Amino acid sequence: MLQQYKRILVAVDGSKEAEQAFKKAIQVAKRNDGALGLVHVIDTRAFSSVANYDTSMADKATEYADELLNGYKEDAMKDGVSKVETYIEYGSPKTAITKEAASAFQADLIMCGATGLNAVERLLIGSVSEYVIRHSPCDVLVVRNEEPEYN
Repeated sequence: MLQQYKRILVAVDGSKEAEQAFKKAIQVAKRNDGALGLVHVIDTRAFSSVANYDTSMADKATEYADELLNGYKEDAMKDGVSKVETYIEYGSPKTAITKEAASAFQADLIMCGATGLNAVERLLIGSVSEYVIRHSPCDVLVVRNEEPEYN
């Protein structure tokens, strides 16, 4: 029996890999007449390193997230996905995707890019996609941006 995913959550951060995951998530949602959840996580840990925490930084990050998610939502709806929900989460992207967003959306599939914008975190403590694979409450599809080379 083929798995039909009805609630597809895709993590977007503005990277090319996230864009590719978003495009594939649209295809999955359309194929299964499913709902698409879009989540962007504002990494609040970056704010803690600023000596004098300035709320304008958080406001700008939230404004960026709103614009990003609304653009993706509009694109998904133009492409034929009728059910699209957006989520802005705050905190560590790893846990926000696997715990808060997946639960709030009741995802049965999480899609994300193989790499994202945060190269420093990937080098020091492992990638977000690796964490999502290990801790997700549902299936995970990691999307690569590069075309495979077969020799």
